[in-house]
Amino acid sequence: MNQHSQESIDLFVPGRLCLFGEHSDWAGLQRVMNSAIVPGQAIVTGIEQGIYATVSASDQFIIESDLTQESFVCEMDTAVLRQKANEGGYYSYVAGVASYISEYYSVGGIRIHITKQTLPVKSGLSSSAAVCVLAARAFNQIYKLKISTAGEMQIAFYGEQRTPSRCGRLDQACAYGIKPVHMTFNGNEIETRPLKIAKPMYWVIADLKAGKDTVKILSDLNKCYPFAENEKEETVQQALGVDNARLVERATEYIEAGEIEKLGQLMVEAQKNFDEKVAPACPEELTSPVLHSVLNDANLKPWIYGCKGVGSQGDGTVQLLAKDEECQKKVVDYLKNERGMDPFTLTLKPQQKVRKAVIPVAGFGTRLYPATKAIKKDFLPILDKDGMFKPVIMILLEQLIASGIEEICLVIGEDEKPIYDSFFQRMSQENYDKLPEEKQKYEDFISGLKSKVTYVYQTERKGFGHAVYQSCEFAGGEPVLLLLGDMIYESTIGKTCSQQMIDAYEEYGMPVISMHDVPLNEVVHYGIMKGRWADENERHVVLEEIAEKPTTEYAQDHLKMIYKQTEEKYYAVFGQYILTKEVYDVLEKNIRENRLSRGEIQLTDALEEVRKNSGMMGCRIRGRSYDVGLPEMYIDTISRYGKQQ
Repeated sequence: MNQHSQESIDLFVPGRLCLFGEHSDWAGLQRVMNSAIVPGQAIVTGIEQGIYATVSASDQFIIESDLTQESFVCEMDTAVLRQKANEGGYYSYVAGVASYISEYYSVGGIRIHITKQTLPVKSGLSSSAAVCVLAARAFNQIYKLKISTAGEMQIAFYGEQRTPSRCGRLDQACAYGIKPVHMTFNGNEIETRPLKIAKPMYWVIADLKAGKDTVKILSDLNKCYPFAENEKEETVQQALGVDNARLVERATEYIEAGEIEKLGQLMVEAQKNFDEKVAPACPEELTSPVLHSVLNDANLKPWIYGCKGVGSQGDGTVQLLAKDEECQKKVVDYLKNERGMDPFTLTLKPQQKVRKAVIPVAGFGTRLYPATKAIKKDFLPILDKDGMFKPVIMILLEQLIASGIEEICLVIGEDEKPIYDSFFQRMSQENYDKLPEEKQKYEDFISGLKSKVTYVYQTERKGFGHAVYQSCEFAGGEPVLLLLGDMIYESTIGKTCSQQMIDAYEEYGMPVISMHDVPLNEVVHYGIMKGRWADENERHVVLEEIAEKPTTEYAQDHLKMIYKQTEEKYYAVFGQYILTKEVYDVLEKNIRENRLSRGEIQLTDALEEVRKNSGMMGCRIRGRSYDVGLPEMYIDTISRYGKQQ
């Protein structure tokens, strides 16, 4: 067995809901055979329902469930696992994934213990894809395979392809977590783009309790590809191609513009197009009388903007877009009590604005002793660009206010509050009157910060992650910008470094780590990140690995990135982060379970776990960072800060 495995890990993988673009994933794949086929497009979101499991290493491949009390046990043998996958059934999906892992990776077995499943099966919400992603992620994390989220999605897809199901590429989008994304399927290539939500959307999803034959639907529709041989097949290709592209592009526009009523009307239009052009290719399943009885139910009309089928369509699941939260509740009650269905809600809200920031400044500053016996290191003076001699903390606070931050949390030692209270308190009138006018204004600015600053206390020194966690209550579930208290930052463009980070979060909706390039011979001093560029300007990266102080050999082999198609670069943490609730949740768990690295609670460990489970972005900062935590670095900062163009 691989000796690098961990004891056990708790995992959650959500189901997925295809809002628009069902069937376009596998249809777009057919472009490898017929370039005249239009690329597929879809809008997909993870949902709150999913599969929960505890996973651990094993000598065999084992999956067991508290729900059914059944278990599946198989040797980690590629041929045997492929045979089990080909036999079909629920466990065939995970057997397919395990066979792929066994074929391409040198690992031992695994035990997957499903503890809870809130996701209905055979309802168009990709329970099969969720369990495939769960299996891929379990192998990835237990054996530290360092596979990206996109890679997990691909392995899940290949694993399911080894079963009789033959799903499409859209299903494994559950690997990206609970967020809406626009997906494009161009042959073997898949592109994803998170969507910005302008206004809340109140969905209701309901299991129709009627059942459908997904294999039959996919089999009949696949007969229309790759080359249409009659008018019916041409019509299917048109519906899943050019018609679908137009519908998805409009849906994307309506979601990002907050035109929710138009989005609901578009659902009705999309369903009508599907019924007229696609359903005739599989009338036994796609006539779907139960689905249409809900779509045409007059009792629902006052509460919804629109509704349509889900996934492969048929009598599996219906999705309804309610007008508001109250209407959402009425739809749920009606479907449950009057129609005997199992509805649940999905509310997609605009991303929370980053309006809070955290700066850990607790600690004596041993490396700067004896200066720190007289002055805390975050009060060390720096000559700023405006000619004022300012404490380090003020340079940070100024940049936060300039970036739109409204509330700031300082993580301080339990005996340090009087120092900060004294600093933010307005000076005596006698001294104030001695100041020139511009410095009186600055004193007003300092004293005005008092209402924006909150203190939390780090009473124990258990590592940087532990210090950051002290701000959890202050964060209150909102995204927060984290700065280091012994660094200052200098932008080389018109936006502060902090604003660049906030912009990246608002663009992608995931935690963000700032990054800058460092020479190969210095990677041993930093956390180094690797990923794939997410935009044409190569400013943002979908992170695939975060390695803490790697060797030069490891960095050269595994962490190198290609910039502008020619330059080899190594990207280190720049010193700013945007943390979400997920990061605080993992920190809380690590503290509770005393999960230490190098004897401490590390922020990097929590970031890496969140990256694996739900994704994380890197932001290449256009700017410079300066260290004030070491005597020689402080002297260097004084000489260079504000003087470079």
